[in-house]
Amino acid sequence: MLYTEILNDNKDFMTLYKKGRYIASEYSVIYVRPNGRPYNRLGITAGKKIGNAVRRNRAKRLVRLAYRNAELSLPVGIDLVIVARTKLTEISSDEYCGYMEKRGVPDIERCVRKMQKK
Repeated sequence: MLYTEILNDNKDFMTLYKKGRYIASEYSVIYVRPNGRPYNRLGITAGKKIGNAVRRNRAKRLVRLAYRNAELSLPVGIDLVIVARTKLTEISSDEYCGYMEKRGVPDIERCVRKMQKK
């Protein structure tokens, strides 16, 4: 079983936004950066544009569920920030989990490989 730490510090979020790579889709934007640790760190953001607190919390729940399902497929030692978009609240959890497995994980792996080559 892998261990994932939660990103809480604003400094970590800002570093990831500035120095990390990102993957944009219709459902979310994923920021990725290697962290050099033996575990991953995850941050989730759902802005006010998504809607009221109920919609924002639903979006964060969907992201957490999709991450849990894809966690074993992800490379170890990365920082991730997943920014939810409005369309995420309009789909089912199965759709987003499927998206993460088919497109999210390969894109994250590709970003990490590119950053490690530098």
